[in-house]
Amino acid sequence: MKLNEKETEVLEILEENSRLSIDSIAKMAGISFEETEQIIHKLEREKVIIDYAATIDWRKVEGHEGVTAMIDVKVAPKRGVGFDEIAERVYRFKEVQSVYLMSGAYDLSVVIEGRSMSEVARFVSEKLSTLDSVLSTTTHFILKKYKHDGRIFETGEEDKRMVVTP
Repeated sequence: MKLNEKETEVLEILEENSRLSIDSIAKMAGISFEETEQIIHKLEREKVIIDYAATIDWRKVEGHEGVTAMIDVKVAPKRGVGFDEIAERVYRFKEVQSVYLMSGAYDLSVVIEGRSMSEVARFVSEKLSTLDSVLSTTTHFILKKYKHDGRIFETGEEDKRMVVTP
């Protein structure tokens, strides 16, 4: 889909902060409220805008010690459908957050979330590895997030000492 300059600008504004009001977006883009509303509805209808999501730092929420894993998957693609069929089977599992077709040693990168490492291990051994086209997997556990989807999680403590210069 080819977008004009204003449609692209509205997308960039929404990507930076999807909580802005239509009125604020219109002012930032230099177009009317009505035109902004039409652009947003069009982009939602055409599935250019997929979702509006919040980025949460779950480490700061007591009682949520979940684990995120990135799983590299080597698959045997099927004639006529390539990787699409196996990717669809993988992304339909409720544990799966993301699936990407990758270049390099592995074909798919799968991101999943679980309550524990053993839950992730069960998913890999009982669900993912048992699929016909899956040849091998390598699981990486995320230990700490520094930046996700363009958002910095923690910049460290601010130095509150007074600057003294000679």
